[in-house]
Formats: sequence, structure tokens, C-alpha cells
Amino acid sequence: MKVLQTATAFAVSALLLMGCNSNNDDFSQHTQPDANKSPEVINDIRIGAYNLSFDRNNFTDLIAEMSLTVAQQDALIKKWFDKSLIDKEKTLAEKVIQIRNVAAIIQTKRPAVLLMSEFNNDGIAENAQALQGFQLNYLSVPQNTLGSTSETVKTLEPIEFGYVENFATNTGLLSGYDLNHDGKIALPADAWGFGVYHGQYAFSLVSQFPIDTDKIRTFQHFKWKDMPGETNPVISNCQDKKYPIPAGKACGDNWYSDAAWAEKPMSSKNHVDAPIIVPTANGDKVIHLLMSHPTPPVFDTVTENNKLLNRAEIKFWHDYISGTGSYIYDDEGKKGGINNQASFVILGDLNADPLSGDGYLDTIKDLMNNHRVNQDATHGNKAPRSLGGPECFSNNECRKDNRDLNYSAYITSTSGLRLDHIIPSSDLNVTGSGVFWPTTSEQGHLMMKDPRVGKWGGGSKSVSSDHRLVWIDVKL
Repeated sequence: MKVLQTATAFAVSALLLMGCNSNNDDFSQHTQPDANKSPEVINDIRIGAYNLSFDRNNFTDLIAEMSLTVAQQDALIKKWFDKSLIDKEKTLAEKVIQIRNVAAIIQTKRPAVLLMSEFNNDGIAENAQALQGFQLNYLSVPQNTLGSTSETVKTLEPIEFGYVENFATNTGLLSGYDLNHDGKIALPADAWGFGVYHGQYAFSLVSQFPIDTDKIRTFQHFKWKDMPGETNPVISNCQDKKYPIPAGKACGDNWYSDAAWAEKPMSSKNHVDAPIIVPTANGDKVIHLLMSHPTPPVFDTVTENNKLLNRAEIKFWHDYISGTGSYIYDDEGKKGGINNQASFVILGDLNADPLSGDGYLDTIKDLMNNHRVNQDATHGNKAPRSLGGPECFSNNECRKDNRDLNYSAYITSTSGLRLDHIIPSSDLNVTGSGVFWPTTSEQGHLMMKDPRVGKWGGGSKSVSSDHRLVWIDVKL
């Protein structure tokens, strides 16, 4: 694992740059503790997962956007309102709009711990500039609860995260093999995980509680072939004129060469077990955050490669928590799954809906029904839901081909599916949950849809994200 920075180093540099611009003292409290003061006792904790859709065409662009000062952002937004922007400025201004709205959503729901998916990095998780800029220039700045394109301003309280971990990723990591059999080795198709550069679609973790960095386990290099029951995908779509079989291949052939299959990672990005330490009245409580972002089970051509990989990436966590993961090894060579007494939360954009969609439905169902999982928080009364989800089909926010679903309150993306999950262990007392998706009549809906922004008619990926922030509240 590549550690982004120590939490203390990040916090100190942030505080020096930030000054006193926040009313939230968690940032300084947890990174510069007073040795003579007892740690704050925490009774409740909100844990969130959010696919931010910061999937820029290169990492440099994201750094530049995150490095803009508030004054520079304000100047761009003013010109956006005045309609006096040139094309390049308009593109940048709308990126600022998106980032500000994402920050406002985070400030609105105020998770103490947050997995941020599709937050690009340098691939090896060493460059902290984008993460630092997001904290200093957006999260630490009061955003508009009505949305950054609202002319009426109602400010939110800034939010600080004193502990940050960035994680290496397989996306955009060139494999060295012609994985798609087109006669060349090039990005993005021949990366171990789809990406136009190494680091696209990566994820990171921010927390107001210490992250036990010495106990983090990553599984970036765990091989797909080493999961029981998994085999090299075969060419099974054999008569499709749209997707002809590549030259030199035939129906029923293995898709990957023997050499490529021997090295193919199971994780399209990374799988990470990161423990956080929460001080409670009964002592420190350790909660393992089990994070991943499996490949979507779509875009297949002559094989079911993506569908099979999505299944494997989800089944990995089922085995990891069930006591059936003796075959698992992490990037440091340690074997096995999680201790059967450990508390955990599986979280992320799993690209899998338990009732619909293109993936293997039984795999995500099995995970949600696992005996170690809190059933009430996955498909019971405490399962995350929203009021805006059921409305999204009628106002053209969501794909119409999923409009007949009878569980739209639970959906988490404009696909109209429940793709983003927070799955806690059965020992955790979940007292509440939600999906941030305001209706058209509710405050904040402008952060979901604004026809003035972007090239998709105001689609939510332009104004914030095509996914929604999902969270659970846990009483300790």
C-alpha cells in the first residue's frame, strides 16, 4: 500500500494554510490532541459513501480545479451568471459548480467518515494535491445549501476531515498484454482496470476519527484466478454482427491468454480493509471499512467478462466476512478474511442492484443476506432511501427503461438502480440512514438537476454526480 501522507502531516499543512475559517473543531481536535485532555467520547457516528464523479480526462485537470482559491472560484461563477465566459472559462466554471455542489452535499449530510469514489489520483496514491485542495478550497469553505447556481445564498457550516487515506488503483494501469485482441497494447482497453490514465476512477477515504494505517489491508494485486470457482472467461457471444470475434479467436476460446490470466487482478480498482478507531464510553471502538468499486457488469462484447468480474469483486467481500476466505491474501502476503468478531461496514458503488440490472443478482443478494450483516439496514426499515428517487423518472433525471421498478425510494443513481451500498455488520446498531436526493420541491434539488449546466441538459453528472450520497447512522 502507498500511504498518501500521515494524518498529522496533512492536518498540520492544512491548518497552516486554512487559518481559522471553520466552526468545526474535529479537524484540529483529532490531529493535534491535547495530551492533558481526555478524548471526546462519541455516541453516534455517520458513515457515508459517495461516488463523486470527479472522473477527469487527466489528473492534472483535477489538481488545477481543486487548487483554485475561493476568490478565483467566485470570479468564474460571477462570469457564469453574467454569461460573459469564453469557452475554456465556461468549462472550468462548470467544473467548479460541480465540485461546490458535491462539497455542499457533504456539508449538508455531514458524515464523520466518507468513502469518496471516482476521486482521481496519480495511480500509486502518492500525490496529495487534489485531496488537499478539495479540503482547503471547498470542504473548509461555507457552501450554498441551495446549490452553487442559486442566486439566493444560504451558507452551510464547513466540514473538516483530519485523517485521509488515498489508495492505489488498477484503473489505467497498463497490463503489458493485448487484452482486447486488437493487435496493440494501449490504454484504456489494455489496462488491468478500465481507465484512460493510471489513477482515473480511484477512491479515497476521509475521516474525523483516526485511521489505523498500520492495520490497513489492500488487495490490489490479488489474482482473479485464485478465487475458488473462477475461470478464464470464454467467448460465448458468437453470432453477433455488432461484436465480431477477434481474428485468431473462435467461439468457446478463453478470452485471456494463459500469461495474462495468470496475472489478471481480481479488483478493477482496489479492495481495501481500513479500520477506524472511534473513542466511546466503553473504550475505543474499531470499525473496519471494507471499500471497493467493482467494474460495471456492462460493456461486454463477445464474453461476459465485466459481468463475471463484477460478480467476483462482490463475492470477495462475502467470503471475506463469512469465514470462507482462507484463500484470500493481501498485498503484504497476509492470508485470510476478517476476524469473525470484528465490526465492519462494506461500502461503495458496487455497480450491483439486488433486484434488477445487468449483473448477477444473486451475488449482491447473498452479500446483503449474509448472516454477519445487519438485515434491517440492508433491506429492512433502516435501509437507505429518499423521496427524490421515486420522482426521478417523471422529471427525466433517471433512465426511463427502469421506471417500472417498484422500489424507487431505494435507488441511488440516475441509472434508476440501487448501485451504492452501505452494508454494516450485524453487531452495529443502525439508528438511521438515507440517500441524499431532494425532490423538486425540496431545498437542494438544484444540486441534482440544473438545465443551465453542462452538455447533458443539466444531467446530474454535470451539476454534482450521477450517484447519490448514501449514509447510515450507528449508535455506539
